[in-house]
Amino acid sequence: MWNYSEKVKDHFFNPRNAGVLEQPDGVGEVGSIACGDALKLMIKVSPADSRILDARFQTFGCGSAIASSSALTEMIIGKTIDEALTVTNQDIAGYLGGLPPEKMHCSVMGAEALRAAIANYRGEALEAEDDEDGALVCKCFGITEGLLTRAIRTNALTTVETVTAYTKAGGSCATCRDKIEMVLGDVNADMVSEGLLDSARAFRYRGRGLAEAAPVTTPAPARPTAPARPAQVRPSHAAAAKPAAARPAGGALTLVRKIALIQEALEAVRPTFQRDGGDVELVDVDGDTVSVQLFGTCVDCSMSSFTLHMVQEKLSEALGRPVRVVPADDSLAA
Repeated sequence: MWNYSEKVKDHFFNPRNAGVLEQPDGVGEVGSIACGDALKLMIKVSPADSRILDARFQTFGCGSAIASSSALTEMIIGKTIDEALTVTNQDIAGYLGGLPPEKMHCSVMGAEALRAAIANYRGEALEAEDDEDGALVCKCFGITEGLLTRAIRTNALTTVETVTAYTKAGGSCATCRDKIEMVLGDVNADMVSEGLLDSARAFRYRGRGLAEAAPVTTPAPARPTAPARPAQVRPSHAAAAKPAAARPAGGALTLVRKIALIQEALEAVRPTFQRDGGDVELVDVDGDTVSVQLFGTCVDCSMSSFTLHMVQEKLSEALGRPVRVVPADDSLAA
C-alpha cells in the first residue's frame, strides 16, 4: 500500500469546498473521465481587488485526486489572481504533507485546472493543439507539450518514468514515448543552460530507441522519485516479488540474454497478478520495444495502463536501459 499522510486522508474523507459554485467567474476543466481522472474547478473573484472569494470543485478520480482538489481550494481562497497563479503542483503536494510519486499527477491536474480557471476568468485562451505549446503529445490522456514542459520544469523531472508518474503521458499505449523523450531532452537542455539543472542529471535525446540519461560520474545520483518500496499499480497489486537478476556488466546484451532477463523479470511479477486473477506473458522483443499480453482481470482492469507501466519499470531495471512495453496485437497473441 502507498503511504498517505494524515492530511491527505483528512482531505479525502472530509473534502473541503466540494460541489458546484453558482455563477462562477472562472471555470477550469482538465482531464477526462474516460482517462480515469477529471477535475472541474470553479472560482468566484472580487471585482474590486481580483481576490478569490470562493472556490469549489468536482473531481472524478482516486483519493489523491480528491485530496489535491480539496487542498487547492483551501490554498487559493483569499489570494489574488496573481498570487494564485504562483501556486504549483509542488505547493499542493507540500500542503498535503507529500504524495506518493505514483500519485503526483493528481497535484499536476490541480495546478493545470487552476491555470485554466484563471485563464477563463481573464478571457484568455489556453494553448490550442495546433500551437507549439499545445501540440498533443499523448493522445490517450490528452497531454500537450505545454503541460509536459511545465511539469518537467516545476518538478525537475529527468526520466521518462517520472514524466509518466507526474502527467500520465505514455502510461497507456506508450506510442508517444519518442515524443516524450524529445520534449524531456529539449526542456532539460534549456534548464541546464539556465542553471536550473545539473548537466549530469539531464536527459539526453538521441533519437528513437536511443534516449538515455546523460553520463554521470561515480557515484551516480539517485533517481529523484525512486521510492523505498516497490512500484505500485493499485492497492491489490502490491508488488512483493523479488527483483529480477541484474544485467551483467561488459557490453551490450545479446538477444538471447535480453529475452532471458525479460522472462526472469516477468516471472518475478506474475504471482502478484495471478493472485488477483490476472497474468502477463511475453509475446515479442523488437529492439527496445517489448510486447506483452495481459490475461484475466488485468485485461479489463481500469488500471491496465499502469500495470503496463509497472512492467516497463521492472524490465528497464532488469536490462539496465529504458525499454518500452506495449500490449501485443491480437494477431501476435493468438
